[in-house]
Amino acid sequence: MERCSLTILAAVVATTASADPLDEPHLNIIPRTEQEAARIAAITALATTFNAPQAYEGLSAGAATVRVTSDTNAFSQPSGNIGFDDELTFKVGNGLFRKLWVSSPSSTLASDGLGPLYNARSCQRCHIKDGRGHPPEGLDDNSISMFLRISIPGTAADANTLIKGYLATLPDPNYGRQLQDFSVAGHPSEYRLRITYEETEILLSGGETARLRQPTYAATDLGYGPLHPDAMLSPRVAPQMIGLGLLEAIPAADIIAAADPDDADRDGISGRHNIVWSAEYDKPMLGRFGLKAGSPTVREQSAGAFAGDIGISTPLFPAAWGECMPNQGACREAPHGDQDDRGFEVDAAGLDLVTFYSRNLGVPARRDLADPTVLRGKEVFHTTGCTSCHTPSFVTHRLHDQPEQSFQLIWPYTDLLLHDMGPGLADNRPEARATGTEWRTPPLWGIGLTEQVSGHTYFLHDGRARSLLEAVLWHGGEAQSHRDAVIAMPPDDRAALIRFLESL
Repeated sequence: MERCSLTILAAVVATTASADPLDEPHLNIIPRTEQEAARIAAITALATTFNAPQAYEGLSAGAATVRVTSDTNAFSQPSGNIGFDDELTFKVGNGLFRKLWVSSPSSTLASDGLGPLYNARSCQRCHIKDGRGHPPEGLDDNSISMFLRISIPGTAADANTLIKGYLATLPDPNYGRQLQDFSVAGHPSEYRLRITYEETEILLSGGETARLRQPTYAATDLGYGPLHPDAMLSPRVAPQMIGLGLLEAIPAADIIAAADPDDADRDGISGRHNIVWSAEYDKPMLGRFGLKAGSPTVREQSAGAFAGDIGISTPLFPAAWGECMPNQGACREAPHGDQDDRGFEVDAAGLDLVTFYSRNLGVPARRDLADPTVLRGKEVFHTTGCTSCHTPSFVTHRLHDQPEQSFQLIWPYTDLLLHDMGPGLADNRPEARATGTEWRTPPLWGIGLTEQVSGHTYFLHDGRARSLLEAVLWHGGEAQSHRDAVIAMPPDDRAALIRFLESL
């Protein structure tokens, strides 16, 4: 429990606003030596031969890697190198992550404060078994692990002048920045999500075919008046939770060094880093989390989810009514869970416990990495250029107070940068510096266990892809040539590529 209080202390001593994206106030860093930097450059260099696995490649999260279970709990294990005392902290955090919140007033004072508007009653209800959510399946299914973000265009006066290239947006005046499809008794919910699909057939080499489904989204049964005429909607499926603390511990300098916004090397890839405003540190920081890298730390991402998804207040987002807008007066005036000695529905200690849990969900080990087909698929992955965005490996910072994340060789297969994915995947909604066609490269570790953990194979930001192959075929923009190469390659190579992804 002692380490959980360090985040609170860091927030208290946070410095004044700075636009330096290399600033990492959330981490207690031990600087690297020149010798360490040289070793790291050598061990993280891209593979050039593919007849055998690379050194340590099977340990996806370094010493934090966990064994692969055969059940749905594969993503719910604590870091493999966690200490005995901290495993207890992890379990208590898990309890808060799974807690079902109830509306106020209630006899269960430690669990009241739900909503009044919400998307789910617990974190676990969206991140089912700590895995990937899914879009509604049929008319009888709800969107429990999916929602629509919403905003309207801002003006130059609304821009954050401390962040160069900031794309200003404002909340929808009636619905805020997130649409909630559930509500407590006596309050109408905000909307109901409707999705329709149009399928198209894609011809592949060797006489094979694939079918892609293009979704159209609608917010129906609106409970608080019309959407703004310029409202921008962005569908979001809950992502998997594993390895977040390790992604947070990747040096900002290593992430930014890979950015090439002007495509100076002329390889067609122009990744950019997002810079976002941190509510925790009151300054611009490098964005790492969320589908557009819109949040800088695990703690802030967790607090934002409490507020937007469940309507639960925390020290970072203290509004007792969650996301209710000023015109939703009954929602703001409803009883809430702050009306006792807690001060917040989730206090600082509770938020730290959930943060610790989220940082320490272990990444399972690779499977079948020496299989000849997997090795061939790895070669195809590299030679096709997939590593231009899905960077295989990093070494995390040395950290004073986070031994589980400290100085680990990890294999997340992401650069954490924004990339233009073309009009097919565009949501046309900016987020900080991310444009309406840009998405953060998602980590691929654990992706082959999606069906085992989550019971489905839906991928991409909105779950439109029903298989890994469909996910690849949706790549456009900067990845268009890579997608075209997959279409044209021999069927055996395409199958090997998918087999490699399934091994991650």
